[in-house]
Parts: sequence; C-alpha cells; structure tokens
Amino acid sequence: MTAISKKKISYAITRPLREYLHRYDRETSLPVTYADLTRISGAFPLLDRQGRDTLWETVFYEPHMLRELSEGLAQVYALLKTAGDLSFTDHLLADRIDYCRFGNSNPFRVRIVNQLNDNYDYFYVKRADASRVYGLELEHVLSPNSMNYLVSGDTLIEEHIAGIPGDDFIRQHLPRPHLNQVRIAKEFVKFNERCFARLLGDMRAYNYVVDITPDFEDEQYRVRAIDFDQQCYEGKKTMYLPQFFKDNRPVVQLCSQLLTADSIRQYQAEERTLMARRARSERYRLKDLIDCLRQDEVSPPAKVEQLKVELNRHHATQQFTSCRTMGDVVRLNLKLMLVRRGK
Repeated sequence: MTAISKKKISYAITRPLREYLHRYDRETSLPVTYADLTRISGAFPLLDRQGRDTLWETVFYEPHMLRELSEGLAQVYALLKTAGDLSFTDHLLADRIDYCRFGNSNPFRVRIVNQLNDNYDYFYVKRADASRVYGLELEHVLSPNSMNYLVSGDTLIEEHIAGIPGDDFIRQHLPRPHLNQVRIAKEFVKFNERCFARLLGDMRAYNYVVDITPDFEDEQYRVRAIDFDQQCYEGKKTMYLPQFFKDNRPVVQLCSQLLTADSIRQYQAEERTLMARRARSERYRLKDLIDCLRQDEVSPPAKVEQLKVELNRHHATQQFTSCRTMGDVVRLNLKLMLVRRGK
C-alpha cells in the first residue's frame, strides 16, 4: 500500500501564477490574513458528537482582537460568496474559529452564523501554497466540481465542500443495506481516473468527501477531493491512484466484487471523455494554467525523475524522458490520457 514518507515542501506562489490568479478573478485584497488568525490566546480540543477527538482545536482570542477578526471574517465571507457585497455583513457573525495542527496546511476553519435565522456556513483560511492553488484550479477546470476560493498574498480562502468525509462514509455508510453499492463503486472508479489523469495525490479517505443526492428512485453519489496539497508533488505513480491507499481498501474490494473488467474500462472511458470535453471548452484557461505550471517548481527534481520513469513504464512510452519539470509531466499525462482516448 502507498505511504508518504516525509512532510510535503511548501512552494510560494510565483509571479506568473499570481498574474494568472489576477486574470481569472481569484486574487483580491482581504481584511483578515492567515497570519492574523495565528495570534491566538488559547485553545481546547474539539470533539465530535460521539466524544472523539476531531484533531481540530477551537481557538480563542483577546476580546478586542476577536471583535476585529469577527468583522473582518464576515467581510471575507462576503467576498467569497457575494463578490464583496458588504450589505449582508451586519447580521453575520464569526462565532467559532477552529485550528488543525494535523497535515501540511494547518488550516483555520471559520463558522459564520446568520444571526437572523441561526443558519451557519464554514470557510477555510490556509497558507497559499502553490501546489494547493494548482490543485484547486485543475479541479475547477477538469472535474465536474466548481471551486470557489480567493488568494491574497500568502493567504488562501477556500469555500467549504459539503459531503460525508470518506473515512466516515466507509465506516458508517458503506455497510448499510440500502446503499446502492454498484453506484458508489462506479463513482470511485471515476474518481480514481480523475485523480490519475491530472496527477492529484494523497487521496486517502479523509482527503475526500462523498456527496449523496436523493434521486426519484434511488441515490446518486459523487466523490469529491477536498485536499489539494499533493497536486503533482510525489514521485511514486501509486500516490496518484486512490485505489492503492490502505484506508480505501473496503471500496476497492467493493469495486472488485461488483464490477466486471469491461464495466471498469467503460467507466474509465466515460470519465476521460468528460474530462476531455471540459479541457476543450476551457482550453485557453487550461493552457494558461499549464504554462504557469511548466515554468514553476512544485516538486523536488528527484521526484520528477522518478515519476517520469514510472509513467514511461505505465504508458509504454519514452515521451516522459524529455520532460524538464513536473508541469511538463502533467501536460503530457493529460495528453496521453485525454487526447488519445477521449475523442
């Protein structure tokens, strides 16, 4: 099974990527930054409804700072959701801020409450790592999911992605008798194909969610990535195939039991075809993004060389040998998977 040996290196956003973000309305000025949220006074563990540790901590601040942060975070939410229309912020309150020490991004999660009806929503404040930004953009362009996020300097704001965390879904929902197991197996195959085509790594169960939509006769499922730290970073090919992670084994076994080899190939071809159509409809934006990625450094040279060798073997080609950067590798992998087979 696949394992990550060391913590990922963080890469700063370069000038070409910054220009790309400005061109496509992803960059703006924010009233609150990641650094502002780090000035905490204390914290206590956040437990779930069963009393288990969530690996998040609820943090608190000095009263005067909390007032400033709450007002600024309501404005950040307005920028994210309503393009900066601040007329709604008077009744919005940032009533809880959580912090996660686990993983690469160490995000803050902000709960915004509408005081008129007590409805609440979340968004995340993270360090603006280049890998994460490339991952978000590739997800937005090539997947069926639109991504809502903003960048300001070294701060990244991400919209909350609703769904059941993959580890919770596998543990609590997968055994349920009413679950349409064939449909969830199909969606996992398609998710696996999307990740490999654009080289999104580390899709362990807690890095994706399952979105369940009731249909008129049954339920529909969609598997969505929620963590983009490992976009084209690792050197092992298996890192980009969710099927090789140990905690995804119950779903992989379900696929093996319920889907024939012909069905799996059909679903893979369906997903590649859809990705190819999205790539064609967004070809100018995708080219701009890949051009930035090709001149950027988002992975150590040794990992780039390792992945070139493994993808040459996988695709039965020597074309990856001439790739200079990880961006070249991503571009060629997309070409081989989508252009050749996606027509």
